Amino acid sequence: MNDRLPLGFWQWAQKTPDRLALVAPDGDEYSAGRLLDLVNQLSHGLRSLGLQKDDGIALMLGNGPEWIALALAGSQIGLYYIPVNYHLTGEEAAYIVNDSEAKVFVADAAYSGAARIVARQTSRQAVQLYSVGAIEGFRPFKDIHDGQPVTLPENRIAGQNMNYTSGTTGKPKGVRRPLMPVAPEQAAQLGSLLAGLFDIQMGSRDGVHLCAGPLYHTAPGAFSLMGLHIGQTLVLMHRWDAEKTLQLIENYRVTTTHLVPTMFHRMLALPEDIKSRYDVGSLKTVIHAAAPCPQEIKRRMLEWWGPVIYEYYGATEGGGTSVKPKEWLLHPGTVGRAWPGSTIKILDDNGNECQPNVPGTVFMGSPIGTFEYYKDPEKTQKSRYRGLFTVGDVGYLTEDGFLFLCDRKSDMIIVGGANIYPAEIEAVLLSHPKVADAAVFGIPDDDMGESVYAVIQPSDNCPDKNALKDEIARFAAAKLAKYKLPRGIEFRDELPREPSGKLFKRKLRDEFWKNANRRI
Repeated sequence: MNDRLPLGFWQWAQKTPDRLALVAPDGDEYSAGRLLDLVNQLSHGLRSLGLQKDDGIALMLGNGPEWIALALAGSQIGLYYIPVNYHLTGEEAAYIVNDSEAKVFVADAAYSGAARIVARQTSRQAVQLYSVGAIEGFRPFKDIHDGQPVTLPENRIAGQNMNYTSGTTGKPKGVRRPLMPVAPEQAAQLGSLLAGLFDIQMGSRDGVHLCAGPLYHTAPGAFSLMGLHIGQTLVLMHRWDAEKTLQLIENYRVTTTHLVPTMFHRMLALPEDIKSRYDVGSLKTVIHAAAPCPQEIKRRMLEWWGPVIYEYYGATEGGGTSVKPKEWLLHPGTVGRAWPGSTIKILDDNGNECQPNVPGTVFMGSPIGTFEYYKDPEKTQKSRYRGLFTVGDVGYLTEDGFLFLCDRKSDMIIVGGANIYPAEIEAVLLSHPKVADAAVFGIPDDDMGESVYAVIQPSDNCPDKNALKDEIARFAAAKLAKYKLPRGIEFRDELPREPSGKLFKRKLRDEFWKNANRRI
């Protein structure tokens, strides 16, 4: 007897409606039948609001059942669901809602200040406003689904996400792909092929996925929905916490999760008695990406959790590469080889392909289809070359096809004509036990053009900052060439990071370029 669940949440939820499908951050548990009823009611409700195929719904929501249900609803009636980062200002969020031409905007009352600005800066006729919790001028979220049928809607067709790039340079842009003219289940099955890269079992009745990052980011949202589509129970965290992660892994026997290196670093920093308190033996696949992971941090995670740490390289625009634990141990530091159907090429500034082990700009060809930056053909064209695209990363390929990343091209420091990659220096600094976080970037230097500068978040309260500065400088000098060493170090209580692990280095660098003379 085949005990596997069918792929596609809508299918297995009908077959096993009593099975646990979702655990909300507050502990509220949704059976598959309960979640499916909400998804179907939202599908009917959104259509009753006048939404048609290719229309969009913008979501400024925390990690909760409403986000998941809206995404699943849009995914079966041909809509684009557009996640909005709830850390954005009202003006920034309004830009995304307006630029995406969303027909419905759903916000959480926790972000009412920004949501009200969105309401003021959008046309009420063009955008219908709903809120989870009370926001003045917004209709209650339940008004979308109350009284609607719980049956599957007719004329079902696959929808998908439309994520916005983080906007590290200029305005963020929506990454938009044409909708596939297929049934939702077919799209879910195609999307679930990614699970095979990470040895994740599909249709397993005991699979549990922990969503530790914000759903508005591409990877946490994609892996969470993929987990539901392949039959996993989804456990949601709203705000990440190191010990809480270990608790949830033990309590729900979590089998898969997606984390970022900053989370690894902070879990490793927990006291030994806390780390040993929780059973993480249920983990089978822990996927990480989004930021460079220092080799020592990854080795320590492998020693703690065993050979379950998988890595990939990609972007909102597509990808990519992946590497399994044993492969990484044989090629430490790699982000893997190209996925089946992907193309990875390293090109120099003239568009010529680089020889093995020679750094250049990383270009990719993705198996998930073409994309456009919504309403920005110029940026779309600039990102492409001979059918490939780049997000500006620098790296090199070995003779056997393993990709190693150096850094973002825009982050590279040029000191007297020598190229220096901050990620290498940051990895060394992060391996110091008293460093919780680190950012390295270039600041103006009249003689050398740029010099290397480091901003560090200490791991605990340190009364003698000068002594710590000297200790870190000696530590770095033993591991880095002299020309790579920071010429200046200062401390901050916290660095500007997204919950996804992405470091807003521009916020630091811009400050230093404006005030370089005062700092040096």
